[in-house]
Amino acid sequence: MMDWTDRHCRVFHRTLSREALLYTEMVTSAAIVHGDRARLLDFDAAEHPVALQLGGSDPAELAAAARIAADWGYVEVNLNCGCPSDRVQSGCFGAVLMQQPALVADCVAAMIAASPVEVTVKCRIGVDDQAPEEALPAFLETVAAAGVRRFTIHARKAWLQGLSPKENREVPPLDYPLVLAMKRTFPGLDLSINGGIASLDAVEGFLADGLDGVMIGRAAYHDPAAILLDADRRIFGVPHGLSAPEAVEAMRPYIARHLAQGGRLHQITRHMLGLFHGQPGARLWRRLLSEQANRPGAGFDVLDAALAEVCRAAA
Repeated sequence: MMDWTDRHCRVFHRTLSREALLYTEMVTSAAIVHGDRARLLDFDAAEHPVALQLGGSDPAELAAAARIAADWGYVEVNLNCGCPSDRVQSGCFGAVLMQQPALVADCVAAMIAASPVEVTVKCRIGVDDQAPEEALPAFLETVAAAGVRRFTIHARKAWLQGLSPKENREVPPLDYPLVLAMKRTFPGLDLSINGGIASLDAVEGFLADGLDGVMIGRAAYHDPAAILLDADRRIFGVPHGLSAPEAVEAMRPYIARHLAQGGRLHQITRHMLGLFHGQPGARLWRRLLSEQANRPGAGFDVLDAALAEVCRAAA
């Protein structure tokens, strides 16, 4: 979700669900240790609970980044061992780490020693020519022995050569039964599933099957109302009750602060384009925000006009 789940996106998603755990984009440990920490790590208090996802493979550097993240206020630090992009591979982190479980164990051990908040891992079921039914349990066993208790498993193998990152999200077949089998094999671990999950019905099914959690990425981004608006009630048993138009209204104070600080409207509304997905007026909502929110000086007039089209279509 790099370049997608930035701080503005997370504030919007938190408006839709008070209970779901939100994750940042993947940030490299080197960038945090050596770069502009405020730009990379600052977040609005309204986003909580929010976890930082790290990319890296140097234990000392990851430990330093984890300590910084804890001091910054994140509730969890997640090591990404699942992203298959070229730039991730060239830096020796992401999915390529599935081939080096001992190194991952060294990394998380250092992070756990340095961080007072929980360290977790996101991984694939395997990469390239690995046999997932062998590689995944070996990976989980090795990394768990270093102290990690919570894993999120993307239920697809990653092909590091020959497939683009987009194809790696669609081409390799999903193997949900293998992830379910891992819960039976490692009942003491907290295991969540990820990959191709696009409805709360599916979430409820996986939880009923014994998994501890479900991570949803692109479906929550492209159709946030379907995934997040009713998640508090259905998944967490907590009434929330916002409608999609009410969620737009709830975003107004945050948008006003952003504009007052010199920000652009589209920096926030680009994450809201899918809010009315599948509903009357959704196309006009997307078109008005896409075409007008980026113009200099765009403000609530654009948002109001787009929302008025949705309300008019629904009437």
